[in-house]
Amino acid sequence: MERTSGWFKDAIIYQVHVKTYRDTNGDGIGDFSGLISKLDYIRDLGVNTIWVMPFYPSPLRDDGYDIADYMRINPTFGKVEDLQTLIREAHARDLRVITELVINHTSDQHPWFARAKKAPAGSSHRDFYVWTDNPEQYQGVRIIFRDFEPSNWSFDEETGLYYWHRFFNHQPDLNFDNPEVQAEIFAIMDYWASMGVDGFRLDAIPYLYEREGTSCENLPETHAFLKKLRSYLDEKHPGLLFLAEANMWPEDSAAYFGEGDECHMNYHFPLMPRLYLALKKADRGPIEYILNRTPQIPATCQWAIFLRCHDELTLEMVTDEDRQFMWENYSPEPRARINLGIRKRLSTLMDNDLRRIKLMNALLFSMPGTPLVYYGDEIGMGDNIWLNDRDGVRTPMQWNAGLNAGFSEADPSALYLPVIADEEFHFTKINVEAAEEDPYSLLHWMRRIISIRKQYAAFGRGDFNFAEADHPSVLSYWRSYGVENILVVVNLSQVLQSTAIDLNKPGFQAVLEDLFSGRRIHAENGQIKTELHPFEFLWLTEPRPELAVLVEDKLVLGLD
Repeated sequence: MERTSGWFKDAIIYQVHVKTYRDTNGDGIGDFSGLISKLDYIRDLGVNTIWVMPFYPSPLRDDGYDIADYMRINPTFGKVEDLQTLIREAHARDLRVITELVINHTSDQHPWFARAKKAPAGSSHRDFYVWTDNPEQYQGVRIIFRDFEPSNWSFDEETGLYYWHRFFNHQPDLNFDNPEVQAEIFAIMDYWASMGVDGFRLDAIPYLYEREGTSCENLPETHAFLKKLRSYLDEKHPGLLFLAEANMWPEDSAAYFGEGDECHMNYHFPLMPRLYLALKKADRGPIEYILNRTPQIPATCQWAIFLRCHDELTLEMVTDEDRQFMWENYSPEPRARINLGIRKRLSTLMDNDLRRIKLMNALLFSMPGTPLVYYGDEIGMGDNIWLNDRDGVRTPMQWNAGLNAGFSEADPSALYLPVIADEEFHFTKINVEAAEEDPYSLLHWMRRIISIRKQYAAFGRGDFNFAEADHPSVLSYWRSYGVENILVVVNLSQVLQSTAIDLNKPGFQAVLEDLFSGRRIHAENGQIKTELHPFEFLWLTEPRPELAVLVEDKLVLGLD
């Protein structure tokens, strides 16, 4: 597959963990062979990029983000040849593959950490990690997993020193002040790029450096290293992608684009919870606020947008008041709350209401940025908040109503996690096979909305501008690119809304057509007036020229 620049702007990304998707050897854990066997399904969904979560050797205390060896494959998932087959077979289906570059920390089981503990003080091997005899150092730096960790320092008995970790205590942070650490990162990137991957997700990228008197986040040294890494990537592996994970306010996140010389893409974390907030409040204000606060980014860069992922629905980037509102309205059960967030999937957050699930996806696929779909959300999978940590949103993919939802032939007790078996979201009801047979299923609808989006470059590459609607429950905005102009209109409320929207598009034609229903709305005096059913949305554009004729100086559809 040709590695052309800018391809990520037209991407639709599907996130999957190898272990969650399909088990072919009966050990209860998904493997590369299983993922390869389902590539046709992924292609038929309409996505064109797969983000594969960590597949490296690991104690799996943090779902593989605790890496014990960067240069090998976890044997439970398969062999390196299986990864090569996955990439080759994905490319044959016009699917790109993004993998993980987890460089902020390793597992405490990594040989580097064992070596560091035995190495002499002051040696380069000891200094692969960050050590101190004074745990009061870097005071005031926030603790990210505060439900689990009392401090960012943990004591190591072998050295008699404390080591630094921004996440779990079993994930010591690497020391990027050590040139040998940087050299290892370049070598790791080279190795996987040579396998044919199309890009790297840079996990936890804001936390690479530590400096006294700072928050130890977003430091100038981090950006300097990213520029160095990006320059090397462009020179040695042109066309490959860097996707930054930086859970920050928009102006801080945007810094990870640099001047177009750091990361190509970056998650828009603050937008995600405000989609839920706006829907629950039936008020477009939270969305308008955060997008108006979002700075312009380099033309060669792109936001990544999402509804759910393998982690909690993070509420770090909202006010205390809004966080409490979200908890009370989306997770009244305290068990569903974790790390200033909510450990639920999209369907359970939406109370399994298909109208709201579709509306949220309509926002996802029309907002500025590249959309990501989390595996299983395309069929409306549920979750299990009674599993540990975030495991409740990482359960096996549900293929059919048979044994283990068609995921594995293993004894159910051998599965890495149990399949969803509560009454409302039971795998015998919610699975791919049942969805395929139901023409009105969420799966068929997802294929359709993805197909429509892919026909219009305005969604991935176009400008974004709010249109003025006369009701706070109605959100409207333009996506424009070249001759394409698409007006998105959304009713965020559960009641019928009558609204008028100012077009503010000089020369725009007098009839708009909904891309889904073919419904036509005539503009009068620079406005459109329409009624929207509860949670209804419209993607309105000018009728295609080949279907339109002029009759008495008024544009009507040729099919009329």
